[in-house]
Amino acid sequence: MRGVPARRGSVRPLAGWSEGKAFPFVFFSVIPPVSIPADNLATIKEYTKKIAESLHVCGLMNMQYAIENGKVYVIEANPRASRTVPLVSKVCDTQMARLATRMMLGESLESLGLKDKKIPYYGAKEAVLPWARFPGVDPILGPEMRSTGEVLGLAENFPLAFYKSQEAAGSELPHAPAAWENKKVLISLSNKEGQKDQVLEIGKTLKNLGFTLVGTQGTADFYNANGIKCDVVNKIGAGRPDVNDLIMNKDVCLVINTPKAKRNYAEDRKTIRKACLKYKVSYITTIAGALAAVKGIDATKNGNAGVGGVKSLQEYHALIR
Repeated sequence: MRGVPARRGSVRPLAGWSEGKAFPFVFFSVIPPVSIPADNLATIKEYTKKIAESLHVCGLMNMQYAIENGKVYVIEANPRASRTVPLVSKVCDTQMARLATRMMLGESLESLGLKDKKIPYYGAKEAVLPWARFPGVDPILGPEMRSTGEVLGLAENFPLAFYKSQEAAGSELPHAPAAWENKKVLISLSNKEGQKDQVLEIGKTLKNLGFTLVGTQGTADFYNANGIKCDVVNKIGAGRPDVNDLIMNKDVCLVINTPKAKRNYAEDRKTIRKACLKYKVSYITTIAGALAAVKGIDATKNGNAGVGGVKSLQEYHALIR
């Protein structure tokens, strides 16, 4: 959340709450939130107000929270702006930096004329990662700051906004196959049981869209045992063709390859991700990202990527109430 506390200690959010998907090292976020319960939002607002008043901040303040099992945790409070500010300003039509500067120069909170806004569309922010410029690097996400920029996708619904953000970041997702096409998605997952519902939703959505699922032995067994047909492909070194051959020959249009939680990734997983970079095959390394991706692909089927036509930023802002 980005807020502007006044000199007298009162706090007013300038824009809104930006929800980052709730798994470690997932760098896309969305505003307004799509899955944060109302009681958690109320808690976040309360915590933000108390922290801002205690720190005596006048100007922009960056707050980061985590929610686990319905409980809100404070990660950090920074009395500064962040690079998310211009994107949130665009989505909400609120010039946050300008308003914060006016307050720092002595204007009162009341003089800014702020009010709560209802945003009837979604803005999805995605980090731009420079993997393609560093041949041989393992494109795995971690706590380090590796992004070189950020992009924004706007749409009437979150899945379509996410799809646009991936396209803008250079990680364009495939379209659903036509009746005569045989598009394959390679899936290799390390934690299937721990996130079973999400993993099954990913498989079901892809199958319903017409994709052919191909997985390594453990992933294929998991899907087949749950009634979702998935062909088996050899792991690297276990026979040919293997997963690397599928990527090299561009027999797959998307790779979903999640690493283990610990940083002792097997070499074949590194090779899969490196091969995707080399041969320009879209890849995803988190369950949260995969779930958002398949929903985005679903939102664009039958040519729906252009729903509503092209809209200017001003046309989106005119919808705000």
